[in-house]
Amino acid sequence: MKPDEIYVLMTLLRLIIFLFLLSVAVKNSEMVTIHYYLGLEWEVPLVVVLLICFAAGTLFGYLSCFIKRIFKKS
Repeated sequence: MKPDEIYVLMTLLRLIIFLFLLSVAVKNSEMVTIHYYLGLEWEVPLVVVLLICFAAGTLFGYLSCFIKRIFKKS
């Protein structure tokens, strides 16, 4: 494949992923209540909770691989 074809293919793939995530966000826009200790509560759209959980999982996975890489070099 030529580089131009790969660029078009990757752009289409990114557009499809974006539209999928946008449709998930629209379908999960209802409000949910997150209950903390000591009676604290946070009311937020479900899509925000999903995004925070995804970002936290990605961060923990990245840090785990990063720490393994540091210890492997030593």
